[in-house]
Amino acid sequence: MRSSPNAFPPQPPHRRARLSAHLWLCAFLSAALTLTPILPAAAQDFYRLPDLGDASQELLSPIQERKLGESIIREMRASGAYMDDPEVNDYLETLGHKLVAAVSDTPQDFEFFAVPDPAVNAFALPGGYIGVNTGLIVLTQSESELASVLSHEISHVTQHHLTRMASGQKDALLLSLAALAAALVASQSGSSSSGQMMGAAIASSQALALQTQINYTREHEYEADRIGFQRLRAAGFDVSAAATFMQRMLRSSRFNDGNMPSYLRTHPITTERIAEAQARADSVPYKQVVDSIDFHLVRALLQSYQGTPKEAVSFFEDALRERKFNNEDAVHYGLAAALMRAKDYDRAKKEIAALDKKLQHPMIDAMAGHIMMESGDLNDAIARFGKAVERYPNKKQLVYDYPEALIRADQNQKAVAFLEKQIPRFPDDGLLHEKAARAYAKLKQPFKEHAHQGEYYAWLGNPRAAVEQFDLALKNDRDASFQEKSALESRKREMQAEVREQEKEKKGQG
Repeated sequence: MRSSPNAFPPQPPHRRARLSAHLWLCAFLSAALTLTPILPAAAQDFYRLPDLGDASQELLSPIQERKLGESIIREMRASGAYMDDPEVNDYLETLGHKLVAAVSDTPQDFEFFAVPDPAVNAFALPGGYIGVNTGLIVLTQSESELASVLSHEISHVTQHHLTRMASGQKDALLLSLAALAAALVASQSGSSSSGQMMGAAIASSQALALQTQINYTREHEYEADRIGFQRLRAAGFDVSAAATFMQRMLRSSRFNDGNMPSYLRTHPITTERIAEAQARADSVPYKQVVDSIDFHLVRALLQSYQGTPKEAVSFFEDALRERKFNNEDAVHYGLAAALMRAKDYDRAKKEIAALDKKLQHPMIDAMAGHIMMESGDLNDAIARFGKAVERYPNKKQLVYDYPEALIRADQNQKAVAFLEKQIPRFPDDGLLHEKAARAYAKLKQPFKEHAHQGEYYAWLGNPRAAVEQFDLALKNDRDASFQEKSALESRKREMQAEVREQEKEKKGQG
């Protein structure tokens, strides 16, 4: 969010998310593979491997995939690895779902979100969650390039590549275990060469597993390219953008020895892939595609978060002076955002006022209100946010900012009245609960304060803290109705069940 634009965690968060997913899958496969006997008695039949069937459905059902994805997202939120900037996420959601809707037979639910990491990367998680690092968004030069990346990641999900890769690893591991079982038989022969045979079997089994991993990765990347191209074209974007982006990534890697972009490590780009992408683009008529203003504004907003406030201001001033930009309005918007970070509110107001005369857009309204709020003009901010949220009722930034301004102005009754209407509209939004908890605290209504704070902790994936807050609410229930207390008791039981489930998982891992 704009209140903490420099909140880039020191450890790249996408690695944590990938690690969590991989650890879970490894644990799953380990549990399955412990049932595969590797004792000499089984070695006699080591060549008869079990039939895995359609592992993409056998390893994880769609419901299990979604649950796993939700748990990873909660971990990312709790660690700060999920960027809670509603304008960036709203834009990614709009662009992503445009691509999803372009192909009618896409039953999967998707959620697109930004990761506050300057490293260039994007990734798909189980259950249709697709993350995009802010560094990648800033690097793209057109909306079609960004859309090509999202199309590629969507294809990883629709083609079940995660579970198919796990299946491939399981096949390789079973083959490795078979080789090890054979080596165990050989080692019992007592011959002088048995030790060498054992070492050779281990080395060959490891090489086989690694090669299978590489083959699956290549297969999935090429398939995601092909399917992603079809989706990109169906959505009306420039299909040559995929090859253009890959070429830029490959060129950049040649000048970054030892510092290869994360995207290239997780999405190996070869000249063959680029040639195929270009050939696919050449096979269809050229179509000029104009970038949306949202794309330019979001990139400018993210650029305003980079470096120190002074460096961010200089970046946009240089761009205007040297006329190095794709969209001048977006540069002025970025300059206003950077000036707000630098607390130069007078200049920021002038920049946004000039934009106001040229462009009507919810991001302009939000930025104008935010500059007013940060400079202490709370009444003006409330008026601006109030009108804007009526005009754009589904824009999350405005839904957050209006009650925030009311709370800062100590108009808490108006804030909770607004929030209680919004929470049913966005039931999975923990940040609205957090604002409601602060407003009710100021109103000295502890039942609702702790009830909302508990929901916020539940949203963060901390059920134990949620139960503690619900207990506090139920101890201060004098102003609560019977229905409210009953509903909270039910939520408390749900969270207690999650606590027990987490404890069971920890014991299993131990």
